[in-house]
Amino acid sequence: MREDMAKYRRMSGVRPQSFRDLETPPYWAAYDTGLELLGHQEAALALPWLEEALQESLAQVESCRAGCEGPEEQQKAEEEAEGTGSPGGLYEAIAGHWIGVLRCRQRCVGDTATRPGRSLPVPDFLPSQLRRLHEAHAQVGNLSQAVENVLSVLLFYPEDEAARKALDQYQAQLGEPRPGLGPREDIQRFVLRSLGEKRQLYYAVEHLGASFKDPDPWTPAAFIPEALREKLREDREKTPWDHEPPQPKPLTHWKDVLLLEGVTLTQDARQLNGSERAVLDGLLTPAECGVLLQLAKDAAESGARSGYQGRRSPHTPHERFEGLTVLKAAQLARAGVVGSQGAQLLLEVSERVRSLTQAYFSPDRPLHLSFTHLVCRSAIEGEQAQRMDLSHPVHADNCVLDPDTGECWREPPAYTYRDYSGLLYLNDDFQGGHLFFTEPNALTVTAQVRPRCGRLVAFSSGVENPHGVWAVTRGRRCSLALWHTWAPEHGEQEWTEAKELLQEPEKEEGEGMPSRDPAPEPPSHRLQRVQDKAGKPPRVREEL
Repeated sequence: MREDMAKYRRMSGVRPQSFRDLETPPYWAAYDTGLELLGHQEAALALPWLEEALQESLAQVESCRAGCEGPEEQQKAEEEAEGTGSPGGLYEAIAGHWIGVLRCRQRCVGDTATRPGRSLPVPDFLPSQLRRLHEAHAQVGNLSQAVENVLSVLLFYPEDEAARKALDQYQAQLGEPRPGLGPREDIQRFVLRSLGEKRQLYYAVEHLGASFKDPDPWTPAAFIPEALREKLREDREKTPWDHEPPQPKPLTHWKDVLLLEGVTLTQDARQLNGSERAVLDGLLTPAECGVLLQLAKDAAESGARSGYQGRRSPHTPHERFEGLTVLKAAQLARAGVVGSQGAQLLLEVSERVRSLTQAYFSPDRPLHLSFTHLVCRSAIEGEQAQRMDLSHPVHADNCVLDPDTGECWREPPAYTYRDYSGLLYLNDDFQGGHLFFTEPNALTVTAQVRPRCGRLVAFSSGVENPHGVWAVTRGRRCSLALWHTWAPEHGEQEWTEAKELLQEPEKEEGEGMPSRDPAPEPPSHRLQRVQDKAGKPPRVREEL
């Protein structure tokens, strides 16, 4: 449905007013409108929408809290689902019921901050609205209201340096002190009530054996029992790959290093108008591209493809899609269906790309191949006239992109463990099929990359790099798609299996495994490089 809506938005004569959302609550609509106006530097127009969003959000929280004191059967079902039902006498039952009510009330902000159809809330939903409000008020000169909202932010985060700096600036502009100027009363009530409930819940955790998962990152550390604080710290340390990715080294460094391997850095992130993205040329010779193209062709003609088996693409009805994994290629090579040279090169090239991606983006932290896919997209003749869709709609590789809000939800069905992505092109004798990057709205194109043999586009897999593929309107576009992860448990097991399979000794002729190669290579010679037609010596790539 999202892809269809994106297609309709590109049609001439279709206006935003043509879309009517029957699912999203009014406060989300006000919130999104306010953010859109702020993005266009229309602070005066955005303020009423932002204020409405905050008021309606607080009203929704109140409505949710009222439901927490609903039927006892519902409370009991929730407790059983959480495994927190407490057997005992009357006093225990009263305490258990009240703990359940308090837990439910604390979840209400998260429920309110979760968009319809999503499973995770927008982080810091209320404080983030207050930040935008104080900044918008300051832009239009409403300094008193700016002070009220920034003081409200400080109720959540008393040590927030940006908020404190903004407060000092507003007070200096106001001049004389304003004794009656303080945080918003509605936010004061909310924070004081929430802290009182947290204090009771943490007491129950420490002394009554209750459980409580605090949904708020702003809870003061003093409210959390010491033993629980230590456990939370240990949990955070167990997932180091969730942290910010390391910054790549300067461009001058990589020009020197990559030239040694015959690889050139064609465009860096600045030239591609983004972050954590790069275009590198020279990873394959024309002869190597030819070998991999022949591998894809032989696998397709054999009818033993993996992936989507040459059916119409899952992304558009106007193209056919063929995919080949490293393990399937190795199996076909062992069966004599495709050449062993192509299957071996596929393995080698995937490792070549992984090594280079790690060296460029993550030199201090090992990357692991997560999935490798040799993919060909072919235009279906007679179906390209007046075509309006894309070969691959705009998306991010490790989160679910929401173009309406510009947010990206790192949750299933996205492959959340992917950290870096790469596309290695094999040919350019087709029409269309360029890769393009966009803003998170999936509409504003920031950069395009034209495919050519041996060109690698590498980029981080998150919301900072939404991308898509223009329609392939003539010919066949082939590339090697690769995804990398910091998490070793998500490494590509099929890659290891394929390598072991190709290293097994070939069976003799007549043993039921004929070979397409006129002279099968002995295992010790399979890593020889492919020379191009001009007879140039192969490039040594073991260092990569």
